[in-house]
Amino acid sequence: MQFKAPESPLEPLSVARLLQNGLFQPWRDPSTGIHSYLLSRRVAPHQQGFYFVNSPVGENGHFLWFYAIFAPSGNANYGRLLGVVDFEAQETRFFPETQFLDASPCVQSDGAALWCNDLDVWQRGPGAGDVAQKINSFPTELAQGRRPYRLATHLTVSSDGRNLGIDAQIGTQWFVGTLPLDGSPFEPWQEFDRCYNHAQFSPTDPDLLLLAQDFWLDPISGQRHPNQDRLWLIRRGEIARPIFPLDGKRTGTHEWWQADGRHVWYCQWGRGVMRVDVTEEAPQAEVMWPISDRKSAAHAHCSRDGRTIVADIGVDTWDTTGADVTFYNRDTGKCVNIATDLPLPPAEIGGKDRYHIHPHPRFCADDRFIHYTTTVNGRVDVALVAVEELLAATS
Repeated sequence: MQFKAPESPLEPLSVARLLQNGLFQPWRDPSTGIHSYLLSRRVAPHQQGFYFVNSPVGENGHFLWFYAIFAPSGNANYGRLLGVVDFEAQETRFFPETQFLDASPCVQSDGAALWCNDLDVWQRGPGAGDVAQKINSFPTELAQGRRPYRLATHLTVSSDGRNLGIDAQIGTQWFVGTLPLDGSPFEPWQEFDRCYNHAQFSPTDPDLLLLAQDFWLDPISGQRHPNQDRLWLIRRGEIARPIFPLDGKRTGTHEWWQADGRHVWYCQWGRGVMRVDVTEEAPQAEVMWPISDRKSAAHAHCSRDGRTIVADIGVDTWDTTGADVTFYNRDTGKCVNIATDLPLPPAEIGGKDRYHIHPHPRFCADDRFIHYTTTVNGRVDVALVAVEELLAATS
């Protein structure tokens, strides 16, 4: 059965809708009093939020997707599955056919999900009667009988709605290009002999991808190879180029596009949350949120206008410094913790490493909410927090 999006949108996502029929349960940070709402309808022992690059909510606001973990099955690279919250039906569903590679799932505007499995990209709607459909496949002649370590770190759709960004790693080859949603052949943009991943389509330019030059492990020897310059752009028909001049220094980590398609944001150890205007001839980094204490920002995200930011802070040294999820209001210069000193993820699921359990906060639902992963109940849970409350606390 082909998925058909609901014709009439629901009311915008609100706290009242979250609390309806006990779908989410409120949790109050004891240090700041900020309320988060944790998904209480469970379809898996551990329910993890999406990686922060992709929104778990489609444009129509009917559905919220999440990762389902059945430990010890799988890991952060392969073996998690997808679940979804249907706000109209007030149900939570789990789909065992959605086993995905890396953090590849993304949600389309109509609420259907896409994910990578082996050399294929699949799609299914959120309805109980929907079925999975193969959208396209990476060329077998390039794979040469090898299984991919990843097909896409996290799928993104081009601004014209035609293509998916691909950053496949197969053996010691990395292929960057596009896979059309209409089933047309893969279009290679560039092949590399070192790791380039985290490909993300510009939100305004269908011919531009943001890339991350990342560390990588030799698949045979296990030797670790560091990155030199993290932030790169590649345009269709051209070769990749660094945003900053290649100077042998690590420029940052965990990058994302602002909605304007002009600014790339990232985190930098010892400095904070940074922004760079990639349309400038000689781009210069700006500090948008200075964070230089013992707890450094690991992942961050901004509202569409860039006036507010959220970050998980201290995740890299979680076991010694504790980890917070923090909101920053650039207009007032004030911040407030959404979650303070989060407990470490349970040891029985491999702590924070096996399934990459980090909070990974991001704005969603037209910037009305922030979505993140929490551990306050001694398990992995999906959480939402209302931006309206955060703005009031930082006014």
